[in-house]
Amino acid sequence: MANITVNLRVWRQAGPKEKGQFKTYTVATDTDTSFLETLDILNEELVEKGEEPIVFDHDCREGICGMCSLYINGHPHGPATGATTCQLYMRRFKDGETITVEPWRSAAFPVIKDLMVDRNAFDKIQQAGGYVSFNCGGAQDANALPISKEAADLAMDAATCIGCGACVAACKNGSAMLFVSAKVSQFALLPQGQVERARRARAMVKKMDELGFGNCTNTGACAAECPKNISLSNIARLNREYINAKIKD
Repeated sequence: MANITVNLRVWRQAGPKEKGQFKTYTVATDTDTSFLETLDILNEELVEKGEEPIVFDHDCREGICGMCSLYINGHPHGPATGATTCQLYMRRFKDGETITVEPWRSAAFPVIKDLMVDRNAFDKIQQAGGYVSFNCGGAQDANALPISKEAADLAMDAATCIGCGACVAACKNGSAMLFVSAKVSQFALLPQGQVERARRARAMVKKMDELGFGNCTNTGACAAECPKNISLSNIARLNREYINAKIKD
């Protein structure tokens, strides 16, 4: 562990309709401290001075919930790959370094205050996907379920998406295709998701477009910055699901 001092260049914005600006703060921390804990230290200092603390999202701080959506030095969640902001430690930065911290930049994710954005658009897309029909009853033996290991593994990989929005923040078009494709794939690959398969693909893509997300141009930035390493192949699957659904129409 080593003590370091960094300059945090933080986006401050009083509200969604207010004009924002960057403000730089100097904070002393150490290399074993997480990035969010460093923000906590800064906020304690601001409160002691009678200043307004920096607003940012956080919850589990275990890389599970996706709440810690910060754009750090040009990267969603920061320079660490396959990790969320809460899993980012100050050892990634140098003593005296200036670190730029911004909220997600997307028309579909309006800023609420400072570094917090409204990500309800993702909830609306998932709600558009609807329910899953299957017969309830006594639990089957796992080995009796008609699912191949390959399909089960692909579905589980897609289901690891935490809906943080890093894909949208990384995309030059503000596209939500990686998120939507993961949510469509996790059900399309399993027998439990077959009944509403076509309706789900149509509804989720329609809602995504309605909410103002941009189009996918296959640059791959979304997958490169995703903290859960969601595969770009899911977007290809979503395209197939959507085309098949439209053909059935």
